Amino acid sequence: MELIKNIFFNTDKLIENSVVKISYTGKFFQDNSNTELYIHYGFGLLWENVNEIKMGKTELGYQALIYLNGQDSLNFCFKNGKGEWDNNEGKNYVFEIAPLPKDLIVVQESSLAEPQKEHKIKQIWEKVKYSVVAAIKYLPKLFSFNTSSEAIEDENSLR
Repeated sequence: MELIKNIFFNTDKLIENSVVKISYTGKFFQDNSNTELYIHYGFGLLWENVNEIKMGKTELGYQALIYLNGQDSLNFCFKNGKGEWDNNEGKNYVFEIAPLPKDLIVVQESSLAEPQKEHKIKQIWEKVKYSVVAAIKYLPKLFSFNTSSEAIEDENSLR
């Protein structure tokens, strides 16, 4: 979806705690230079959690994936490998991030979660029992020293 000329997203709405693909077909893409392009971005009015990542160049423009944290807006601008900026004529690119809809948040009822919890505990207990039985069965063999004449003869026959 194109919200501003030359900026595209792979979704029609930016939603918190999701990943969005940003495509840029602005002046740095249009000039056909083979320079690197970076997206410089942050969140909220104060540009919190500022990051800068290199964008990949495709036939559809420069592209990058960005995780949208719990802030209310995404702010970004672009910088090429020559140190030139595209910052939307000094206004930066600013997009609202919508909160995750409450109906998409999964809440487990304790009555539903209890059987899962019991099953997991049962699995762990089975593994513990198996380990204890194996230890009881094999530890005596590890620490026993068979000195019978048959064992000595068997050892001599191996030489």
